Amino acid sequence: MAEADRPTPEALLAATRGEGRGKLKIFLGASPGVGKTFAMLEAARLRVREGADVVVGLVETHARAETEALLAGLEVLPRRQVEYRGQMLDEFDLDALLSRRPQLALIDELPHSNVPGSRHLKRWQDVMEVLDAGIDVITALNIQHIESLNDVVARITGVRVQETVPDEVFQRADEIEVIDLPPEELINRLHQGKVYRAGTIGRALDNFFTKPNLTALRELALRTAASRVDEEMVRLMQASALKGPWPTQERILVCINESPLAKSLVRAGKRMAERAGVGWIVATVITARHEALPDTARRLTTEALQLAETLGAEVATLHVDRGAASELINFARTRNVSRLLIGRPRARWPLGLLREPVADQLLDAATDFEVTIVAGEGNRSRVSALPRIDLAISWQSLLAGAIGAAIATLIALPIDLWGLVPSTSLVVIYMVTVMFIGARYGLMPALATSVICFLTHNFFFTAPRYTFTIQHAEDVVGIVLFLLGALFTGTLAGRLRAQVTAMRASQRRTAMLYDFAKRVAAKSELDDVLYAGAYHVAATLNCRSLILMPSKGGELEQVQGYPTIEEELDPRTVAAARWAFERGEAAGAGTATLPTSSWMFVPLSGSSLLGVVGLQFANPKRGADPEVRQLLQAVEDQVAVAIERTRMAADLENLRVEAEGEKLRTALLNSLSHDLRTPLVSIIGALSGLVDDTLPAASRLELTQTGLDEARRLDRYVQNLLNMTRIEYGALRPRKVPSDLRELIGAVRTDLARVLAQHKVELALPADLPKLDVDPVLIGQAIGNVLENAVKYAPANSTIAISAAGRRDGVVLQVTDEGPGIPAAERDKVFDLFYRVAEGDRRPTGTGLGLAIVRGFVEANGGRVRALAGPAGRGTIIEIELPAAPDDPHG
Repeated sequence: MAEADRPTPEALLAATRGEGRGKLKIFLGASPGVGKTFAMLEAARLRVREGADVVVGLVETHARAETEALLAGLEVLPRRQVEYRGQMLDEFDLDALLSRRPQLALIDELPHSNVPGSRHLKRWQDVMEVLDAGIDVITALNIQHIESLNDVVARITGVRVQETVPDEVFQRADEIEVIDLPPEELINRLHQGKVYRAGTIGRALDNFFTKPNLTALRELALRTAASRVDEEMVRLMQASALKGPWPTQERILVCINESPLAKSLVRAGKRMAERAGVGWIVATVITARHEALPDTARRLTTEALQLAETLGAEVATLHVDRGAASELINFARTRNVSRLLIGRPRARWPLGLLREPVADQLLDAATDFEVTIVAGEGNRSRVSALPRIDLAISWQSLLAGAIGAAIATLIALPIDLWGLVPSTSLVVIYMVTVMFIGARYGLMPALATSVICFLTHNFFFTAPRYTFTIQHAEDVVGIVLFLLGALFTGTLAGRLRAQVTAMRASQRRTAMLYDFAKRVAAKSELDDVLYAGAYHVAATLNCRSLILMPSKGGELEQVQGYPTIEEELDPRTVAAARWAFERGEAAGAGTATLPTSSWMFVPLSGSSLLGVVGLQFANPKRGADPEVRQLLQAVEDQVAVAIERTRMAADLENLRVEAEGEKLRTALLNSLSHDLRTPLVSIIGALSGLVDDTLPAASRLELTQTGLDEARRLDRYVQNLLNMTRIEYGALRPRKVPSDLRELIGAVRTDLARVLAQHKVELALPADLPKLDVDPVLIGQAIGNVLENAVKYAPANSTIAISAAGRRDGVVLQVTDEGPGIPAAERDKVFDLFYRVAEGDRRPTGTGLGLAIVRGFVEANGGRVRALAGPAGRGTIIEIELPAAPDDPHG
């Protein structure tokens, strides 16, 4: 299939996202009174006649008789009573509707604001939750309530509505039906009292319901619906792989700052992007002067960025010391932006002599972009965008300025006395003082110091001296120039200090991010990583932090926090955390969902949803700051990566343990199939021979001895398995008594007489060996395993040497064979469970248990064992160090 004949991935993803969700139908009107609710109820009654389960969640009839008549025969959900400021209000009962779960719900007044304390701020959020539950919804909406059209309608009618619906909600509607009514007919309905009550009709006709207003709103509604039809056609073509127009890679970049025009720019950008079918980005540049702006100006930028996110824009916050225009141009080029949208430059001074430099610089530099300048009422706003000047001066800074002026005077006096430089040049010394104070304390202390230095220089170095009188005209000019120079120097120094402060804040954030990355890299336990993450969030964002993750039962539980691990969370806060986890969206303080919660929760997402991070700011509104949200996103990503890394390490360890267990299980089965079967076959053969009464006595004795030896061999093997189990589970408890090594070796040789029969055993055991502080049974079995191992790998008729030597704190026992030996790289591994050396032993026999048990028994008795190369590099030496008994005179 050709690429052009396939549905686009976006169309397939959109169809997948729609599965399981309810369908949303919106009746769109140009103004109140066109009949949206009436049409909504008629559609509901039609669905009832078709057999659908329909419930009226909430419908406002506004006491209109014909509308109330349509409610007859429909199931109406009782409203929820909510107390607010001493009054009982009727609200839509969301939980009751979700419990009822009809096929179709009617929910009127989509832009309505819920009573404070409700789960959601707006009714459209209630509708989104109902849709997510798989319930179809029919609702009504006027054109002036669409967010991106809010300022357009306000410009037409002179009335700005406060309750709006994000464009994303309107775009997610599965069906839009326009309820159209000519302006003359709507005005007639108004006169008849079918829209508003009699007391308000005259005011409505004089203000909103004028024919020009209604005509413009009608056209706007029809255009919006037509644009929606075009979008549906494009989506249908994409989903059906039909050939037609495809969206290009063009993008619109909306450049905003603290201008009152910022929101209008965002709305204009939304409309342009929607009509052109292109992507759009809203960007602002943060410089050092941003921190000095008044709170009102900074809030304008924050609100505009929040509006952009609501309208579906990609939001970018750029940080730069200077050159905001260059940064925006570079960002536009990297994102393949084709059109820039900026506001009309504002006058920065009352006389309008100096205009906003960034806009002019953008116009000069954007030679390969289409630039659109938007004007609006926001340009005439009186909100100041000039940097906020902190007029507070501490007494410490004034004292420092006075001391600095005194020191400058003490330096200047001898220079003036000796005539080294003209007195007019002494102002440089005072300039240095002003610059130092500005860099140290800021702008206002620098300006105060410049005044102090001005008066000091005038008093000591301007004729007539030691007075504040100025005698010559040229001195007046010089003094004024000095004062202006000092003020300019102080201003530059103050700005430098502000830039340094901003750089230090940025460096601090970067250092904290690096410190966190380095800290979690050294953590291997999940609890340590979670604590480091909670501390990092709290320290970086200057807030209280909490991490909640789902338990095995699926309930969210607090796993870490800072400064306290657990917090007392009220039910509303718990609901916000659960919402953020289940929906993967931010909830709580500073968000549109459960904003009355004192905590804000954001999902902690990696390759999957891991949990939620809770934040409690001293100022709850700080969580809505886009810069804080951007920093939170970076911190949250780091925490999620650290948690996933820890979990991945734990999963790898579990896989390694499982693989090791599978390896041990395979080795054990192989061992059982050989080392159990071989002696059993010998025992069965011997017993079968004994049944024959015709065998001579010598043969019967030999068979009996063979069966007994194989039974003992089988018993040793089973004992090894039991002992290995005791070692692995830590159940081995040695019963130490003073023991003679020579007696232990003698008993082992007796038990293994038939095993050692084909080898020559040489003993070198001094008579003065000290007694050992060991469990004789365990050490005897360990020595027996070493001898059996030597017999297994040494050729027949070769020599096995057993030697021992006393030391100050014990005895060293060595068993040397003449076998093929053990490679140096594997001498430590031969004591591992089920490990066998392929190079040293190519025979299939053996279990790999013997030497592992030797090490377990020896170490349990306080000794040590190791493998060494034999004499002249041939064979193997197994060396065992054992402790001497404390009461032994040789110890």
